Amino acid sequence: MKSLTTAIIYSWLEEVKDPEIPVLSLLDLGVITAVHIDGEMVQIEMTPTFVGCPALDMMKNEISDVLHRHGVSEVEVKVSFREPWSSDKISEKGKLALKNFGLAPPPSGKIISDLTLLEHVACPRCNNTNTEIRNFFGPTLCRSIHYCLDCQEAFEQFKPL
Repeated sequence: MKSLTTAIIYSWLEEVKDPEIPVLSLLDLGVITAVHIDGEMVQIEMTPTFVGCPALDMMKNEISDVLHRHGVSEVEVKVSFREPWSSDKISEKGKLALKNFGLAPPPSGKIISDLTLLEHVACPRCNNTNTEIRNFFGPTLCRSIHYCLDCQEAFEQFKPL
């Protein structure tokens, strides 16, 4: 196998998709926080979106499987909470993927100081902000349910965390 670099490993990790939102890679979600190469050993550090994430083992296994398919024999996936995950870690490419998937991407958490700012988010279908929040708690902890008064469609927003 040719010499491994972190750039090669990161390109392979693009193949690992979020189990709940399959159009979003774990890289674009921002949960892959580091790649370390020590000879033939590749160590991946990740921070899940929340501590009790039920998909954690699935994500760890998929990371290992992808790297094994590319010829990496020794893979270790470490979970770290040194720096908590936030929705600000989602890449711009990831936010566009969320929108195209039908989920309103989160606004920057740095600008959220009042939950009423989340009331009129842009609808991912028609882009209008004539929307209202219907439920702060969607199907997962990281999503809320909204309704667009213009196109009369319900949609989910990836919450800023």
